[in-house]
Amino acid sequence: MNSDKERKDKVGAGRPASAFGRIERVPPLLMLLYLGIAGVTVLFVILLAAYVQTRHLSSQGPGLHPFPRYFSLSTIVLLVSSYTLSQAQRLYRQDEVKSLARCLGATLLLGCIFAGLQVLGWRELMTQGVFFTGEASGTYVYLISALHVAHLLGGMVFLLALLLRTLHASRDAVRSLVFIRNPYRRTQLRMLTLYWHFIDGLWVVLFSLFLFLY
Repeated sequence: MNSDKERKDKVGAGRPASAFGRIERVPPLLMLLYLGIAGVTVLFVILLAAYVQTRHLSSQGPGLHPFPRYFSLSTIVLLVSSYTLSQAQRLYRQDEVKSLARCLGATLLLGCIFAGLQVLGWRELMTQGVFFTGEASGTYVYLISALHVAHLLGGMVFLLALLLRTLHASRDAVRSLVFIRNPYRRTQLRMLTLYWHFIDGLWVVLFSLFLFLY
């Protein structure tokens, strides 16, 4: 009887330990990224709730101004960039360092184009008479889209650093081998891909809401 009870106690005690063990196996940088994504999500949820509430209380209904076409173009560009970056892990597993560098470079270029199209979208809003210091709902459009671009730029800085290291490694066979076998580089690429897809999905949600309420 006592031995059965002790065996059950050991089994029960092992379950929390295994759960904590899985958490401990997550790389610290990746855990920080998860926490950062959670924080960014909370921030945008609060801003979107405020925007919806402001739009609901506004005397102007949706459809008063045409939706900026540059926002639509930027959405397509960002989706394409997400696709190009999704190929990066496959190229890394196949030891294609030069192709990986081209993939990262194309993603960086598309990110720059997205940011430029966002600026053109803001200029289009101004030509419609929607200014940052004007109606509160217009202010939220500027603020939310600008914050999204700022978070994208943060990912682009990380992407640029990884691109430069990849270009440096691609010039020599030995450096390429060390680069591919380095688990830290694999973690960096995983983090970049996860963050970029998150920013992409976040903009799709923002764009859909703007399109419905603007």
